[in-house]
Amino acid sequence: MDPINVTERLGRWSSGRGPLYALLAARLRELIDDGELPPGTKLPPDRALATSLAVGRSTVVAAYDLLQSEGRIVRRQGSGTRVSGTASATPDTTSAPALLDLLEPRSEVIGLACAAPDTPPPQLIESYHRILPVLAATTGDIGYHPTGHPVLRRAVAEYYANRGLPTEPAQILVTTGGQQALSLLARAYLRPGDQVVLEAPTYPGALEAFREAAAVPRPLPLGLDGFAAAVRAHRPALAYVVPTYQNPTGAVLPTLARRALAEAADAHGVPLIDDEVRAELGFPGTHAPPPLAAFAPSSELQITVGSLSKIAWGGLRVGWVRASTATVARLARLRAVHDLGGNLPAQLAAADLLGNLPALREHSAAERAARHDHLRAELARLLPDWEVHPVSGGHTLWVRLPYGDGTSFAQAALRHRVVVLAGSGMDAGGGSTDHVRLHFLHPPHALSAAVQRLAAAWRDYRAPARPAISAPPLAM
Repeated sequence: MDPINVTERLGRWSSGRGPLYALLAARLRELIDDGELPPGTKLPPDRALATSLAVGRSTVVAAYDLLQSEGRIVRRQGSGTRVSGTASATPDTTSAPALLDLLEPRSEVIGLACAAPDTPPPQLIESYHRILPVLAATTGDIGYHPTGHPVLRRAVAEYYANRGLPTEPAQILVTTGGQQALSLLARAYLRPGDQVVLEAPTYPGALEAFREAAAVPRPLPLGLDGFAAAVRAHRPALAYVVPTYQNPTGAVLPTLARRALAEAADAHGVPLIDDEVRAELGFPGTHAPPPLAAFAPSSELQITVGSLSKIAWGGLRVGWVRASTATVARLARLRAVHDLGGNLPAQLAAADLLGNLPALREHSAAERAARHDHLRAELARLLPDWEVHPVSGGHTLWVRLPYGDGTSFAQAALRHRVVVLAGSGMDAGGGSTDHVRLHFLHPPHALSAAVQRLAAAWRDYRAPARPAISAPPLAM
């Protein structure tokens, strides 16, 4: 694409609040993600774009640096700046195989990228049966509940109270899954150029929600080690952590570290999002640790996000935010602009399901543990050079490759009809390039077939001269 066309497509990119570089990066990000600047598109040189936009060159350099850190563009001396990927990319060599796996599912491909149960459990079916008389008897209710159905808000509040976190229904906002909760929080708390402190690596859906708000991620080690120093240095508008069966590593933050993190966020005045979507995914013999807000129950800054999609079924799009009543009211106003309320029968079923959560946990925990062990054993047998640590819960394994990079290997794996998630798209610090994430939710025979295909892909794999740059993965 001719550079002048890129400039024309930017349009009115500077309208809005925040640093100019963040606004410019946000507009370019939108054009790239929408396909208006396809893979391989050459972007204007720093000076040329700065001149055409009447801004300082440092503004363009900072915007390009931010997009490069996200994997959306590639900058190489002698060949300029281009949108990541190649113009000749085909569905079999795309740098975002997880996106292809969901949008264009193919029966011959085994997906190990999108980690959510693919079969409704019997407990969910039973919950739907039990709520049918309630639904049939409903009158005088049009079904619009932007904050969520009162029955479910009470059930979620009781769930947290039982875990040592006193909660009122007014502190609960029901959402269409955990991803909507993160998107609402990003819109409520972030302006272009705001800093967000988060882990590296972390959940890619959170990264995308924060980048959509044109925020700048500030990565820290797992558990936000060094949080106080980062807050003093960057003055973040928000912090985000996955302390229980962390996505993607499966790590669990110890109780003392939880207390220290919650107290530090409160002391420094930083809103802290505790993503608990995976909190109930422990294997047999484990228990969900307390949410971070339990260590500062009266704080206005502690925010907890939960969901039933990982413990029950991906198709049950019911999640929630637990926060102060003022925050819930603010989020409800934002949601009402786009969504007058979630699916009412699903919320009634979710409320019933929360009352039977121990049975649901027991149903899935042993099976997930067995499949975790099976996948690790198969990887050890056919790919003994791969570094695969066990986890005590969750859905995924965080695998370190002995050489090469996860992005180029994910492309090689897709050619062998298996989808994996490259680690670089989950790491805002530019690390984790030698990792891939695999889920273990398939039945044993499918996991065995997947590892056989991965082993064949590994035999054929040739590491590129330069590590491949990953396009951002789809949130999952």
